[in-house]
Amino acid sequence: MMKRRTLMTASMAMLGATGLATGLAMPAHAQKKGNVGIAMPTKSSTRWIQDGDNIVKVLKERGYTTDLQYADDDIPNQLSQIENMLTKGAKVLVIASIDGTTLSDVLNQAAAAGTKVIAYDRLIRGSQNVDYYATFDNFQVGVLQAQSIESALKLKDGAGPFNIELFGGSPDDNNAYFFYNGAMSVLQPYIDSKKLVVPSGQMGMDKVSILRWDPATAQSRMDNLLSAFYSDRRLNAVLSPYDGLSIGILSSLKGVGYGSGNMPMPVVSGQDAEIPSVKSILAGEQYSTIFKDTRELAKVTADMVDAVLSGQEVKVNDTKSYNNGVKVVPSYLLKPVIVDKGNWEQVLVGSGYYRKQEIV
Repeated sequence: MMKRRTLMTASMAMLGATGLATGLAMPAHAQKKGNVGIAMPTKSSTRWIQDGDNIVKVLKERGYTTDLQYADDDIPNQLSQIENMLTKGAKVLVIASIDGTTLSDVLNQAAAAGTKVIAYDRLIRGSQNVDYYATFDNFQVGVLQAQSIESALKLKDGAGPFNIELFGGSPDDNNAYFFYNGAMSVLQPYIDSKKLVVPSGQMGMDKVSILRWDPATAQSRMDNLLSAFYSDRRLNAVLSPYDGLSIGILSSLKGVGYGSGNMPMPVVSGQDAEIPSVKSILAGEQYSTIFKDTRELAKVTADMVDAVLSGQEVKVNDTKSYNNGVKVVPSYLLKPVIVDKGNWEQVLVGSGYYRKQEIV
């Protein structure tokens, strides 16, 4: 009997030890998933806050620890944040760059540490050490923006001529060129046929870009255009690549009487489906925006992280479009969706991205 008790006690002790070891191993096992550094450019746009939150949510659900940092559109700050992520042992870096040309040195450090790099939404340029790119089809974003202008002005039906002014995104953001080129693939034929006229003559990213996507800069440029070229003519449309710029442009337009009396608001495009711009669309000011579901982009990015760290093949759907000047970066492109007064509720509320009471 004593022998049986001794055996039982020993067995229980072993079980306890095993349980204790298992209990200790569980967090260690969770930590094996690794730490992911997430570098976002700014909190000045709601869009980037949502991006950061969505990535963290998905990665944590999958067992990763995360280090999310916002750089306040300050390049040295972002470089310092990324260096700190490497110091803390980040296994993967997810980087939405402020300036996609300034990261070569810190990405050399990442490569030396064996840390993989995923460019998030904005392509990182000039570095061999960019492993993957997760984004939306940025050329198609521009196409959709221009198509909204084409539709509103009934250009396909032969209407015109109309006066239009063009705005581009930040010249240090590779996406800005894709947006502009996509839009011009639709608009240029109408400009060539004189159905669209650019009274300022300002065309090309070297003339129409807005550094850092700054709304105040866009408003100031619109003020200058209206003063210089529209004292005796009406503006019918504005190509705007981002909702923040659109808000600044609209403020300028309203300042000289557009949207009141016998001065209808020009057709103004946008991007990111930010709540102030959705409200502006419902108020009959901004005409359209582009919805990019950052929840889906977060999932694609998390899938890339999973595959990279487990040694599996990373799923991409584009291996031709995104040359960063050193290499073609394997990419996964998601589809953007145009949003206007007719489908905002179906697209934005129906998908669960916003609650209706946030907008109306």
